[in-house]
Amino acid sequence: MSVLKGFEPANVLSYFEELCKIPHGSGNTKAISDYCVQFAKDHNLRYVQDEYNDVIIYKDGTEGFENSAPVIIQGHLDMVCEKTLDSTHDFMKDPLDLKVENGYLYAQDTSLGGDDGIAIAYALAVLASDTIAHPPIEAVFTVDEETSMLGAEKLDMTLLKGRRLLNIDSEEEGVLTCGCAGGLRQHVTFDFQKVEKEGTEIELWIKGLLGGHSGSDIHKQRGNAVKLSSRMYIHLSKTFAMDLISIDGGEKDNVITYSAKMRVLVDSAQVEEFITAVRKEEAIWKKEFSNDETGLNIEITNAGQKNIAVIAPADSSSIMKFIYAVPQGLICSDRNLPGQSETSLNLGVTVTREDSVFMQFLLRSSIETKKQSLCERVGALVELAGGRYIIDSEYPAWGYDPNSKLRPLMRDVYVKMFKEEPRMEAVHTGLECGIFGGHCEGLDSVSFGPNILDIHSINEKLDLASVERIWRFLLEVLKACK
Repeated sequence: MSVLKGFEPANVLSYFEELCKIPHGSGNTKAISDYCVQFAKDHNLRYVQDEYNDVIIYKDGTEGFENSAPVIIQGHLDMVCEKTLDSTHDFMKDPLDLKVENGYLYAQDTSLGGDDGIAIAYALAVLASDTIAHPPIEAVFTVDEETSMLGAEKLDMTLLKGRRLLNIDSEEEGVLTCGCAGGLRQHVTFDFQKVEKEGTEIELWIKGLLGGHSGSDIHKQRGNAVKLSSRMYIHLSKTFAMDLISIDGGEKDNVITYSAKMRVLVDSAQVEEFITAVRKEEAIWKKEFSNDETGLNIEITNAGQKNIAVIAPADSSSIMKFIYAVPQGLICSDRNLPGQSETSLNLGVTVTREDSVFMQFLLRSSIETKKQSLCERVGALVELAGGRYIIDSEYPAWGYDPNSKLRPLMRDVYVKMFKEEPRMEAVHTGLECGIFGGHCEGLDSVSFGPNILDIHSINEKLDLASVERIWRFLLEVLKACK
């Protein structure tokens, strides 16, 4: 039985529930892409599916709109896959376990994928309807937006005739997004030598941090578990005879790292004193975070005395000092849009391999030169510490268009419907609008969406009442695009 029975809009929520049955994490989009293709076939709609799993579905305008200019409705098929530490959910094969509580839809123990499944559900509901008034529709579903924006980059834009783009990939009702940050990924590697040492192995598991989206939540000063690990290592190594065995934390660079494990070898005669010092560090952090990170805790495991290979002291010192010194979080606020983020970076992935430590950073800025400057800054620190780096997945910022005709049209519709002004904002996240705009001359874009709380996290929730209001808004916008 549907958990969403009785909620409106029933057609939209029915499609969203169907999408949640199909595993669709980034890089695993073939099944959900095929679902969209089958939908097009079932509704006798023309479609294109490319080799990357992008899908475009075309629908003619309804009566009175036959000669209107096409409108692009766009969202991405992939979701960020996060789960609780004790969850057994397999994102490669298991459907999401949907629940409703106090008007919010969530997935038990996992992220929900409202970002961006709700865009796909909205578009499918429009395409399936025989009664909704609309211009010709080009519904564009891209892949791997959350990791590389591969789908938008590889999409054949010549297949699109529309020059009005409704990107349904924003997460706050009442906001019309009209710009976004550009970004790039910086992959850092530090090679190391190993040496055999004797002592007691201690595992320090820093967990319980809030995490969140590395763009929209980056200004909230949330803790990064790997950064905290390095702080602890640097502090305690001044007092205790200890060596680094490994440090691991985070799986995605667009998620603030909320959990990390650091294994160290400690002089067996100092174990009790060492554990006491760890608890003192934990208490300091809790005081510093005040009420912002109430779940923060360190799980300490004594693995016993042993001879074990550790990272050579000179190498571990360089690695941990780099992690401690490299910036994290918000670097600069926007000077022209008070209260909004301009430039940031996030250390989202840290993995200890056989002979190296690998890190992955996501850098964002709405100013191209400052994005490049931050990349150079991180690169300089890497080189000073003896590491190496490469850059990929760079995507452009989407600049504010003062001559937009779509934005004032949508503003007028919103005011007429809800008797209040929507906010016009640029966001500190990557949106595909910049890529589409770079390939489609004269493209006029606006991004919007319903309220989705704590995206990219296990606490993600979709506001069902907001879904209904934004659905009505979308229909009125389509009608106004005649």
